[in-house]
Amino acid sequence: MATNFLDIVRGFPARLRVESAAKQSMETARHRLVIGGILFAVCFAVVGVRLVDVTLLSEAREPRAARAPATGPLELARADIVDRNGVLLATSLATQSLYANPQMIANAADAARRLAATLPGIDEKQLRDRLSGENRSFVWIRRNLTPRQQFEVNRLGIPGLFFQREERRVYPHGNLTSHVVGFSDVDNRGLAGVEQSFDERLKTSNEPLRLSIDVRVQHAVREELQHTIQNFNAIGGMSVMMDVTTGEVISMVSLPDFDSNAPGLADADARFNRNTLGAYEMGSTFKMFTVAMGFDYGVLRMTDSFDASRPYQIGRFTISDFKGKNRWLTTPEVFIYSSNLGALRMSLQVGPTRQREFLDRLGFLKPSPIELPEIGHPLIPRPWREINMLTISFGHGISVSPMQLVAAGAAAVDGGIYRAPTILARDDATAVQGERVMSQRASDMLNQLLRFNAEKGSGRTAEVPGYFVGGKTGTAEKVQANGGYKKNARISSFFGSFPAHKPRYVLLVMVDEPQGRRDTGGYATGGVVSAPTAGRIIARVAPILGVAPTEDLPVDLTKPLLAAANLR
Repeated sequence: MATNFLDIVRGFPARLRVESAAKQSMETARHRLVIGGILFAVCFAVVGVRLVDVTLLSEAREPRAARAPATGPLELARADIVDRNGVLLATSLATQSLYANPQMIANAADAARRLAATLPGIDEKQLRDRLSGENRSFVWIRRNLTPRQQFEVNRLGIPGLFFQREERRVYPHGNLTSHVVGFSDVDNRGLAGVEQSFDERLKTSNEPLRLSIDVRVQHAVREELQHTIQNFNAIGGMSVMMDVTTGEVISMVSLPDFDSNAPGLADADARFNRNTLGAYEMGSTFKMFTVAMGFDYGVLRMTDSFDASRPYQIGRFTISDFKGKNRWLTTPEVFIYSSNLGALRMSLQVGPTRQREFLDRLGFLKPSPIELPEIGHPLIPRPWREINMLTISFGHGISVSPMQLVAAGAAAVDGGIYRAPTILARDDATAVQGERVMSQRASDMLNQLLRFNAEKGSGRTAEVPGYFVGGKTGTAEKVQANGGYKKNARISSFFGSFPAHKPRYVLLVMVDEPQGRRDTGGYATGGVVSAPTAGRIIARVAPILGVAPTEDLPVDLTKPLLAAANLR
């Protein structure tokens, strides 16, 4: 009993303590649950309020992407260059350029060896010397790396090498537009063509520069000209097509050419723009300006006749016709037989002073105003004597650029209005007023002769069914650098317009030193070489330019000339 009593006495307070502790724990747990519940309710309330605010109040707008801050146009070092239809001709791509801080390179010889093995074209010795410079803290190693080259350099893990973001100029059409677009250097400075002429514009504006060139026409012209050069084993060729109503140059091809992406690999001849920088004696294509001059001054009629029965002697010089008719020729005959004697006698009726003034009006006595840096100066006689007047009448004794001839020819066939040639697209063609340089009547009569020559004369090989070409051929011996003419070295050319009754486009094709072939009887004249080339070009590009073919001309240009020329 004593034991049980003691146990009772000893255990009662212990049970009380246990019960008291359990009760306290339960209270603590209850308090924690209450606090937890309150916190959960507060959080739930906050989330709920935020959801209401986001979905129903101020933030309830879609889509989210529209709320992204505007980034603005992409800033590039140079603006794009596009053709008249928006086709990309030149653009800039972001690249990485590699440079080094020699002060941070521990082993210059080892770095040079590994970089030379990784980047083709690097001279190991030169790079080692540059990286060993004690006072240098910056050395360019290679500009405009490809992504793979950048990856390979990173794999080398050489301390002291760094990359800088730059831009590289890219020309998607390579050779096709090289003499128009030109090129720029690694520092984005324009060095040739439009890139140089509009360097400041391309650097300061993000808007693309739109040219007048049509890449589709450019491609067709280049392909046909290249084909002719190969067929006649010529050393080069050039061609310009212009819209006579605006002065816009639609195509300009000079061969050989070069890749604008790698101009340093091209020789000087390939980089020479024959259309604007070259100056040539044009030969018989110049006769169209002689007859236009006679009509404009009112001293020439279609029915006039000229003595071409014998050579013309002036001083120690004797002037004769190539395959002459040896008789009197009417004005249309002088044109279609390309008589030197007839042309010089026409010029005698005008005189040297008025001839010079007339050619000055057409822009032959000053460089072409087209917006390219590669512009040559015409070679004109000083003083302008009678012998000069006579030879100039049939295209010798004065050297001009193909671009000058095309611009003057465009004025001559478009009512006598001269419009400065431009390489930029004109948004408002009606704003191009131009300047009158000859009468409408003189222009109309010249168009008759050009069409007549395409039907009856040397321009027959340029005819294209449905498009009624008008034109004049020319074959000129090349002038040597030290004077005189080179034997068996000629430039064969053809100037054409279409459609002949209302010319919209003019085209000049010139082939440099073509060689005669057996199937051409050994001839390599303008009518054999350049006129057929022009015909093929017109047949390909007229539909592209929207010139619809027709069965008949609305105006018979040649019928009146048949009687005047005494031809049937």
